[in-house]
Amino acid sequence: MPASFSVRPATQADGAFLGDMVVEAANWRPGAARPKHELITGSDHSRYVSGWMQPSDAGFIAEDANGAPIGAAWYRMLSRTDPGFGYIGTGVPELIIGVRPIWRAHGVGRALLQRLCDNARTQGFARISLSVERGNFASTLYRSEGFAVVEAGHGRDTMVKRLR
Repeated sequence: MPASFSVRPATQADGAFLGDMVVEAANWRPGAARPKHELITGSDHSRYVSGWMQPSDAGFIAEDANGAPIGAAWYRMLSRTDPGFGYIGTGVPELIIGVRPIWRAHGVGRALLQRLCDNARTQGFARISLSVERGNFASTLYRSEGFAVVEAGHGRDTMVKRLR
């Protein structure tokens, strides 16, 4: 049973771990794992970690009691010409979140999501967006934290939270 965890701001040195968390986020469905190299090198997912940490990037890392990273949530400002799955417009950061499977349903994702949204609000953003595949249990977390579906696409929903 996982014990306690802490949350700290992400740094440039966390880029490789963010790549791991993109893989965890993409492979949320048990038994349907896509290889890490395929996900990280494909443009659909590499845009979330390539060149981390840009001046407009922000994120948080959850660590277990021993200081090992167990989850991450971060946002990026993606462009209209290279949008992410949850892109809704210029000036709206898109968030990505991933948690190691053993730590899911223990409050890690919620703690990361709350810290990231608070940070985005402090930075002056009015909204924050994300994309979630239909059937992903994380959508329940997002709804409980104030996210609402604004666009239903091919097997995934784009959700937005108003920050002010």
